[in-house]
Amino acid sequence: MPSAAHKRTRVAKSRVGLGLRIRRNWQLYAMLALPLIWLAIFAYWPMYGVIIAFKDYNVVSGIWGSPWAGMKYFERFVESYQFWRLIKNTVYLHVYELVATFPLPIILALCLNTVRKKWFSRTTQLITYAPHFISTVVVVGLLVVLTSPNTGVTNKLIGLFGFGPTDVMGDSGMFRHLYVWSGAWQTMGFAAIIYLAALTSVPPELHEAAIVDGASRLRRMWHIDLPAIVPVAVILLILDIGRILSVGFEKVLLMQNSLNLDVAEVIDTYVYKIGLASSVPQFSYATAIGLFRSVIGLVLLVLANTFARRFAKSSLW
Repeated sequence: MPSAAHKRTRVAKSRVGLGLRIRRNWQLYAMLALPLIWLAIFAYWPMYGVIIAFKDYNVVSGIWGSPWAGMKYFERFVESYQFWRLIKNTVYLHVYELVATFPLPIILALCLNTVRKKWFSRTTQLITYAPHFISTVVVVGLLVVLTSPNTGVTNKLIGLFGFGPTDVMGDSGMFRHLYVWSGAWQTMGFAAIIYLAALTSVPPELHEAAIVDGASRLRRMWHIDLPAIVPVAVILLILDIGRILSVGFEKVLLMQNSLNLDVAEVIDTYVYKIGLASSVPQFSYATAIGLFRSVIGLVLLVLANTFARRFAKSSLW
């Protein structure tokens, strides 16, 4: 039980005003101010513009001068012939990416954590981290060059087996595979960092006791290392589920062409085209679609967090 003096000290601290706390720790508050200002300007202030999803917005009248349209543009999108195609393409691409790439950083982190040769571990980390710092434009450029029907390395290899050149980038059946596995190559190493950080919290005594009991390296990985990173993996999985209607806009747009558009058109690229790239921009319609996507993502995030808290005993809140 805390003593009376202890309680009085805590009460006195609680009565210290905010201004005094800021003056005492102004360096910490100054560091906190910059990200808060950035968040307010670039994350919260733009939410003001969401109102045009409910208006017949035109640039001349401005946001408040434009007439209200209610749910007109939401209904238009849901009833559009593009609706189910966009939803299917977006969900299919994200789920494929999630299933294919989510386990890879975990496997890489577990393997690197068990490597005894430090030089090999550092070299592998350097090789796998490096693609993360290559821009999306360069990655797509590499894909175009490597898969070119005339000069691409892949078609040269196919030619050795007697097959003719293939326009891989124009093949709608190959679009999702190229997108997902090039993304896995680019992000796997950097994504493994957070799992490696979680593995540092595993007490070495657990491994020593398991070795004494005769546990193999695979058994120790399964029963000691993996449970240590499950909470982190669950949180990252929840965040990924919340982004199920959002995919890599820049990469998808760069990989699109007239031949693969039937599977490459997703919600993000469609919003960009009708809202900014069109000769007659439809700002209200594009905003309504973006808001629809965000609301669905929020609902999925809350549901995923609820299930994770109930079954995995780990959640965002």
